[in-house]
Amino acid sequence: QVQVVESGGGLVQAGGSLRLSCVASGSIAGIHGMDWYRQAPGKQRELIAGINSVGSTNYARSVKGRFTISRGNAKDTAYLQMNSLKPDDTSVYYCAAHVCDTASCGSFKTYWGKGTLVTVSS
Repeated sequence: QVQVVESGGGLVQAGGSLRLSCVASGSIAGIHGMDWYRQAPGKQRELIAGINSVGSTNYARSVKGRFTISRGNAKDTAYLQMNSLKPDDTSVYYCAAHVCDTASCGSFKTYWGKGTLVTVSS
């Protein structure tokens, strides 16, 4: 009943930029927050950016100053603006939406997208 879909991945040269989008749809009472993760081959999944319901953000050290997470006005959309991309940023990027069980958002469930591939060439 809840679907999360990422888009915007692709091939970019080092130093370039991409903007990823994440849209949550379905039966959604509210969204507590949305996060972006990435997982490169042979590496663990890592949290790279998160934003909560009041707009507070956090970033992994590896991307801080280069990536920016934001929410759309409808609050069911999140973006990840990626600047100054490096080959080490090559990964599958996943969006996680923390969807409230009720309008009061006393609890939530996390739904994941299938990922979008970002490849940064050197």
